[in-house]
Amino acid sequence: MSTPVRVRMAPSPTGSPHVGLARTALYNWAFARHHGGTFVFRIEDTDKARNTEESYDSLIDLMQWLGLSWDEGVVVGGAYGPYRQSERTEIYADVLTRLRESSYTYDCFCTNDEVEARRKASGSKVMGYDGFCRELSDEQRAAFEAEGRTSIVRFRMPDGSITWDDLVRGDITFETEHVPDFALCRANGDPLYTLTAPVDDATMEITHVLRGEDLLSSTPRQIALFDALKELGVARTTPEFGHLPYVMGEGNKKLSKRDPQAHMALYREQGFLPEGLLNYLALLGWSIAADRDVFTLGEMVEKFDIKDVNPNPARFDLKKAEAINTAQMRLLSIDEITHRVLPFLKEAGVVGDPVTDADAQMLELAMPLVAERINKLTEAAPMLGFLFVDEADFRREEELDDAARDVVKAAYDALAGLDTWSTANIDEALRATLIDGLGLKPRVAFGPVRIAVSGKKVSPPLFESMELLGRERSLARLHDAMSG
Repeated sequence: MSTPVRVRMAPSPTGSPHVGLARTALYNWAFARHHGGTFVFRIEDTDKARNTEESYDSLIDLMQWLGLSWDEGVVVGGAYGPYRQSERTEIYADVLTRLRESSYTYDCFCTNDEVEARRKASGSKVMGYDGFCRELSDEQRAAFEAEGRTSIVRFRMPDGSITWDDLVRGDITFETEHVPDFALCRANGDPLYTLTAPVDDATMEITHVLRGEDLLSSTPRQIALFDALKELGVARTTPEFGHLPYVMGEGNKKLSKRDPQAHMALYREQGFLPEGLLNYLALLGWSIAADRDVFTLGEMVEKFDIKDVNPNPARFDLKKAEAINTAQMRLLSIDEITHRVLPFLKEAGVVGDPVTDADAQMLELAMPLVAERINKLTEAAPMLGFLFVDEADFRREEELDDAARDVVKAAYDALAGLDTWSTANIDEALRATLIDGLGLKPRVAFGPVRIAVSGKKVSPPLFESMELLGRERSLARLHDAMSG
């Protein structure tokens, strides 16, 4: 790039952060990192009725959890701040004043009802403003003001067409006759998104705008406004635009905020790794290679080219997301998995907070048994809980029938006389008694023993678990289970 890259992520703090937002943030972050540029994170919070501090905090928390660190913006600051629109009102007011003093805008006194009535009367199917106030005479303006009407500022769209080379979709052209003049502020003077976003991009010297396809239709308006802002000395250049594909949900519908699987917080709560989730989100429109789905963020940064993004809609597939997450889990060391799992173990009450020395020692021994068996961080707590629970609180997920209790009794008798309580000795004794002696198949032989000592049908490897559980607790649980 001949000019240093500056991209931005500019979410509104309304509701729960969703999958599409995270995918857009990832592509902007990867684009900036690939080009050695600057990633700006600002907040569009002029919608006072819908914005909440809770949502703002969620956005910050999500970005930090994902590891998509930003170079400028909220929290970290920077030379182009402030980075919340609610703190930039003087900037917008100044630009709006300069625009009103130019030929690029005009004051509009029409109500929405009047615009709609004129559209219906004319039979026009074109939605939006009809330009009624474009060329008001002094007398018409005075008459409106005498009625006590307030006005808004509308931008005067130029005649002709507007074309840009979209970074994802190639050349796109809009005929401006189909792009109505648009409002820049509300009747009370508060600026609208149509003004604030371009002004922020201009004053923060954003070079590339990578955003969702749903905003594509607003691009000709922003390009026209940028021409005016350059003329007024507010903007130096017009940024390049790239519109990212829709993320689709079930039934060929765009994944909406109402879809449960759209909410990023859900995946964090379910124990997805940020690396696993970002790896999958990257695949919703881009790939590192035709035969490869699993990669690190560093590898993505090295290979990411915005022109390789597929403009066609991408379908969110939960099973694929889970498979990618599992693959990323397998890339972590035992120590790292333990570190990631610990908050979930504390939340589930498996270990205390702070962790006792005894529990830390047990966890160090137990994690190698489950690290290759869990696909999400939340799966560790139910799998390891039986090793940490007080005996008075130990419960089995199902009771054993008579045949199963007979198996458990045989296991108890085989283990009670062991001289050394080790994985190898437990294995040898149970196989000799249950498989060789009683002629049972492994599933029938070890299933009841597993339920007796772990409380569950699925557990870490049985013999290793019993060694960790210890002679006293293992035999006590077998005895309790066989006695019903």
